Amino acid sequence: MKTRVGVFFGGVSVEHEVSVISALQAINEMDSSQYEVIPVYISKDRNWYTGEQLLDIDNYKDIKKLLSEAQKVIVTKNEAGGVALQKDPAPKFGKKIMAEIDVAFPIIHGTFGEDGVLQGLFELFDLPYVGCDVPSSAVGMDKILMKQVLRDSGLPILDYVWFYNSQWNADSEDFIEEIEERLQYPVIVKPANLGSSVGISKAGNREELETAVEEAMEFAAKIVVERMVTDMKEVNCSVLGDYEDAEASVIEEVLKTEEILSYQDKYQGGGKGGGGASKGMESTDRIIPADIPGNLEEEVKDLAIDTFQLLGCSGVSRIDFLIDNSEQRVYINEINTIPGSLSFYLWDPAGKDFKQLTHQMIQFALKRKREREKLTFSIDSNLFSLHSAQGAKGGSKGGSKSSNR
Repeated sequence: MKTRVGVFFGGVSVEHEVSVISALQAINEMDSSQYEVIPVYISKDRNWYTGEQLLDIDNYKDIKKLLSEAQKVIVTKNEAGGVALQKDPAPKFGKKIMAEIDVAFPIIHGTFGEDGVLQGLFELFDLPYVGCDVPSSAVGMDKILMKQVLRDSGLPILDYVWFYNSQWNADSEDFIEEIEERLQYPVIVKPANLGSSVGISKAGNREELETAVEEAMEFAAKIVVERMVTDMKEVNCSVLGDYEDAEASVIEEVLKTEEILSYQDKYQGGGKGGGGASKGMESTDRIIPADIPGNLEEEVKDLAIDTFQLLGCSGVSRIDFLIDNSEQRVYINEINTIPGSLSFYLWDPAGKDFKQLTHQMIQFALKRKREREKLTFSIDSNLFSLHSAQGAKGGSKGGSKSSNR
């Protein structure tokens, strides 16, 4: 019997379209002899759909027509306790359940998909899912939390200053002075929890800093400002595995049209024509393998695995690095726990095709499920009987004076 894989994609983040591309790439490469794929598309207005129509990228050119033809669903439990997709609204007569799901495969980039929110829903449904769990997704998505964990573990990161929007609005002068003293110009300003270079700007003076922060604040409530390496090379390395066993891919050098790798660089082949957007991250201008010395190659791969396992990741992630050419130093920039195109283009040169990659990711999800089934998440308690015996006086309160918690 085939394993029924629900591939969740779309979502409400600014990376919605990229998610569709990545998901359809993965679906097309899954081993049909082992897996039955059920597409689950989350629209920008937070409705959920399934149907064969969702598997054709051309149908997304007319999204209104596509959604009128697809079946709106909700995720629910079936009679046997498994997870199913039920028609929404459920009909009074006839078939209610559209499909049943054995394992979830989230391919939603950014907010509400890569940040632990969707993973938490799967946890509540007791549904095994591919990729990082709730804590690793949340920390990996938040650039500030990620930097704090890496810094405290002694891994190399660039110095930074961070703040909430409300703090900046209340006293921007103090933050500007701290940035100018600690980091100096130029700096990079980023929303703390977005990917795909959205809202990221360079600032070379105070006026540009204020403008960059204002732009970043449109996308996130927390902002991070980093020291900028002016003579740098950007390289990425993917990692496949879990906390026990992980391997690094080949390394890519990503080429950019300007000083900052833009959204167009990533998904439209440097902004050139030719339909690059339909290829996702595969279309990015890059050099594979990266042209870096052997010692730096080994350092990048080691740091990629260290970052992945330190954060407790699973499945496939991509870790992005900055190399300071003048000092030949490597800095960890960020981690993408659901990378564009699942970074398959970094595994193919190493002899692992996309079909093998998705298979191993699903197997790591099932492994985690088996391990968690051995853990205790709740205990049988006589607490309500005890409260009943104590009577109404104090017995219904969570903490009495005799409580010894």
